[in-house]
Amino acid sequence: MIVTIDGPAGAGKSTTAKLVAARLGFRYLDTGAMYRAVTVLVLGRGADPTDAAAATAVAESLSLDLRPDGTVLANGRDVTTLIRHERVTSRVSEVSAHPGVRAAMTRIQRDLGRAGDLVCEGRDMGSVVFPDAPLKIWLDAPAEVRAERRRKELEAAGESLSQSELVARLVERDRKDSSRAAAPLVRVADQTVVDTAGLTVEQVVEKIMALASTTRTGGRA
Repeated sequence: MIVTIDGPAGAGKSTTAKLVAARLGFRYLDTGAMYRAVTVLVLGRGADPTDAAAATAVAESLSLDLRPDGTVLANGRDVTTLIRHERVTSRVSEVSAHPGVRAAMTRIQRDLGRAGDLVCEGRDMGSVVFPDAPLKIWLDAPAEVRAERRRKELEAAGESLSQSELVARLVERDRKDSSRAAAPLVRVADQTVVDTAGLTVEQVVEKIMALASTTRTGGRA
């Protein structure tokens, strides 16, 4: 069984997906970390994130190790902290928009999905990578709520941005992700919408666990 969790930046996808995977006893795949790892390497080479050829070359040669404890190794280098820096966050949409980059990452994701029992989160898991997944979730929240979550994450990492700046960045990232030609951020008809505004993480997880239980029993209560 594959569970996909898609939605805009800051909706709580990573935290929710990790907990759902743990509760189900499934593997967890953070596809956002994959694109962020590519972005770290692109920036580290001094390449322009809008350069499709340069970004695709990085993606196609990437050796990626996503460990169960959350450690991310890119070409043997620990980039776990680097991938969450605002410098990477502000450029990842440009890197992930390139069709060649997405094709390279999609191949890896589908290879991982062949073993089944996977919870994966991202922006095109249910629409492109695993369109036949039996349970597809769309996690969402207003931009202001998502910005506040991001502000707390940045503070924990020793970075700081105003709420208004974060809202503006999230809205712009949503626009870029939704308007790109390759695998845009889009909600498809068979995704179940879960609005996380006003809910605790545990409440969101419980909603998805209930949906997973129903899916596993073929729709029987």
